[in-house]
Amino acid sequence: MKVLFVSLATAFLLFGCVKKETYDTIIRNGTVYDGEGREPFVADIGINSDTIAFIGDLSGATGKREIDADSLAVAPGFINMLSWATESLILDGRSQGDIRQGVTLEVFGEGTSMGPLNDEMKAGMREQMRDYTFDIGWTTLGEYMESLEKKGVACNVASFVGATTLRIHELGMANRLPTAEELEKMKQLASQAMEEGALGIGASLIYAPASYSGTDELIGLCQAVSPYGGMYITHMRSEGNSIFEAIDETITIARQAAVPAEIYHLKMAGKDNWTKLDSVIGKIDKANGEGLRITADMYTYTAGATGLDASMPTWVQEGGLNAWIKRLKDPSIRKKVLTEMKTRSDSWENLLLMAGSPDNVLLVGFANDSLKRFTGKTLSEVARIHGKSPEETAMDLVIADSTRVGTVYFMMSEENVKRQIRLPYMSFGSDAESSAPEGVFLKSSTHPRAYGNFARLLSRYVREEKVITLQEAIRRLTKLPATNLGIRKRGLLAPGYFADVVIFDPAKIQDHATFEKPFQYATGMVYVFVNGVPVLVNGEHTGATPGRFVRGPGWKKPSPNP
Repeated sequence: MKVLFVSLATAFLLFGCVKKETYDTIIRNGTVYDGEGREPFVADIGINSDTIAFIGDLSGATGKREIDADSLAVAPGFINMLSWATESLILDGRSQGDIRQGVTLEVFGEGTSMGPLNDEMKAGMREQMRDYTFDIGWTTLGEYMESLEKKGVACNVASFVGATTLRIHELGMANRLPTAEELEKMKQLASQAMEEGALGIGASLIYAPASYSGTDELIGLCQAVSPYGGMYITHMRSEGNSIFEAIDETITIARQAAVPAEIYHLKMAGKDNWTKLDSVIGKIDKANGEGLRITADMYTYTAGATGLDASMPTWVQEGGLNAWIKRLKDPSIRKKVLTEMKTRSDSWENLLLMAGSPDNVLLVGFANDSLKRFTGKTLSEVARIHGKSPEETAMDLVIADSTRVGTVYFMMSEENVKRQIRLPYMSFGSDAESSAPEGVFLKSSTHPRAYGNFARLLSRYVREEKVITLQEAIRRLTKLPATNLGIRKRGLLAPGYFADVVIFDPAKIQDHATFEKPFQYATGMVYVFVNGVPVLVNGEHTGATPGRFVRGPGWKKPSPNP
């Protein structure tokens, strides 16, 4: 690792003169990775209140708190581009799983968001609560985000407004396009969310009812957020058999709505699709060369996690969970579903087939206590226990659990994971909650990405396999996503920026979570500051909850009361 030592003269030129004063915190002698992707340099950092006040030589200054970061990396806090901590943070605001990896900002909104809600949506949320239970004391997305900040969370939080949520608000779970009046109302709700601080429109198009949306509907929603500087971020209609068409749709939406677009958890799902990566990259490069801004994020594993709904056609799920279960109990409908689950199709995303075998489908989340004994078993193992086919067993499990059943699908190529990590526009997201290995969180299993996604990048793919350099990995975890999101004064170590700062040992940062034992914290992160407040000290959580609602570029600060 090449390290630049900042001389007194260089410090003066880069950061200002040597300071002789008192700071709230001084981080001394750290190897600074400022987020720009350039070579690191040794310097001191002074923090006052929630802000980075100075970077350079602070040998003449004193700090109320001083940290010797000699031989440690100092970087901006990491940004989790795809977080499902929306509920786990209500139950436990410490965000332990991600804070211990250096994540200081959780970004929500893959298709569904915690607002805007109506009374029917609130009732549906209450009905579907299983292990996680909480009061719903908000209606709009902004109110939810503010409630997290008021309650107290260790991390900062931000969110897209979900296209699925907007659709359900106006159409329920209906399998049809919105009327002009309904679409206009959805656009008004999207505009309201942007003024409250949303980042743009988030979609998740393989799931019902989002799969019922048309391209024009999505263009309309994105046109509503474009004037606010919002972006479009999407789990595309296909990550496998029809991925080329899905990429084309994403680019069309970006072009027609005049918004930047990001592809959630880019992947080539299913062995038959692994060879498509070159063509996908080519489509993205071509669009960017034409003046669009198309980016992507990913998790650092060859398996994804969702539910058994992703193994069944979306038409059977119309009307929501109860209607879906009712249909699965109908022998004639069940027979049709069984046939479609076994048949390759380009019209819906069949993750069971993409996994190649039910041996590659791991069951991790049950609500029914009588079914929790199957947690950690494959679909093929449970099918043998039941004496039925994997497809029939999947339907039976959904019926018995009254949930979609949390499921891990092994579908991706390790070589493609490495190639994607090298893409300069690739950032990273866990696609998981941020929890702790205790209490209610242990009632179901999880994907190891919930405890290891970011540490795995820095250990396996940076330190061990040298897929990218440490400074480039940090740029992709910090400045790149902050820039894409339009977030101000975060994502860099620079005077005047908020003091979201992580200090870790590059030689020791390590993920430990596995598919067999996912509830294991990463190690090697020594200090984490959020808005200038130490949340992690010597690798242990302080219990502090200084996190804030980080609002998007379209936020309109409420006028003061007259």
